[in-house]
Amino acid sequence: MPSDREGAERRVRTDWRDHRHLVGAVGRMEAVRHGRAAVFGFDAAGALAAARANEELGLPGTPTAAVTALMDKAALRARSNALHPARPVSFARCGRADALPFVTTLIGYPCVIKPRAGADGEGVRLVRDEAEARAAAHGYPEVTDLLVEEYLEGPELTVEAHSRAGHHRILGWARRLNTPAPTASGGTVPGLTASGHALPVALDPRSAEAVRALVRAVLDLARHRDGPSHTGVVLTPSGPRLLGSHARPGPEEFAGLLRLAHGIDVLGLALATGLGLPEPVRVTRPRTAHAGLRYVDFPPGRLDGVRAALAAARAVPGVARVQLEIPPGALVRRAPTGARHHAYVLAAAPTADSLARALDRAAGLLRAADRRVRQPDGFA
Repeated sequence: MPSDREGAERRVRTDWRDHRHLVGAVGRMEAVRHGRAAVFGFDAAGALAAARANEELGLPGTPTAAVTALMDKAALRARSNALHPARPVSFARCGRADALPFVTTLIGYPCVIKPRAGADGEGVRLVRDEAEARAAAHGYPEVTDLLVEEYLEGPELTVEAHSRAGHHRILGWARRLNTPAPTASGGTVPGLTASGHALPVALDPRSAEAVRALVRAVLDLARHRDGPSHTGVVLTPSGPRLLGSHARPGPEEFAGLLRLAHGIDVLGLALATGLGLPEPVRVTRPRTAHAGLRYVDFPPGRLDGVRAALAAARAVPGVARVQLEIPPGALVRRAPTGARHHAYVLAAAPTADSLARALDRAAGLLRAADRRVRQPDGFA
């Protein structure tokens, strides 16, 4: 597997999506033959490939069964509902796209449609009436495997945890901020697309402990014993409810947010656990009370002039990082899907208001590059 990470001692080229080739390439390494190594994957597909490779090679790591248990949204929903039988989350499976209008009517509106084994928000849709359900049906294959569940109302938390020998340590959580979605009455409700994250999150002790208990119980249900996990939780009026969980760390920008706010090296912890090493020393962090992450997306067009906008955004006081996920000058053809975004801003500040100002200012400077976007042929 090609690696350009600092400290990499050897590069091995193989198609990690091909299990036979991955095991063959990695298995020839001396450290692997002597059981002094492990395979890691830090996204949905990579985590599953790594788990399968570790099991075949006899190396430590999260079991394949634990990874797949968290990936199966329908089974995970059924099992997690047993944690709060007095008020379970309504859900149903749907095997045909043309049955969505009927199934969504059974669940009630608004409701959420998602692929049973999807990841990173791909294919997830919020529908608010039968007409939207009929429209959504055209976006899925005729024969499919979907989960339809009730829309959970309340603040949404993104929780990062790390497990070692079955002990689940909650590293931190942030409030997930979602882009508003319009309603038929002209108002808005929180949508499903993240616009950013912010912390700290003020929770009373009872709610905080309920969140920790839910995350740990879900990981126990999946028999997740070692390594990172990334879990979504909604604080409903009936208590915290699971959105979804994964046996991998959150995306790079979320790991950066926790490092900025708490000095926690999420990837370092994962590597140390997998290799049986002592945990990394917590990094020194600036004395700040608030930290946040803001996503930025660009409209269709060619990103001319974005370099100047990047420099200006990085110079905003409090901004720790501005990352462009597409090359300067690239042609943007459509809005990103799922959890993907064109750019993000990380910032820290002593107050919530000053943090919001820093994020607004930096994101606004990036979006100002839109005024210098040259529209390609075919766009209105």
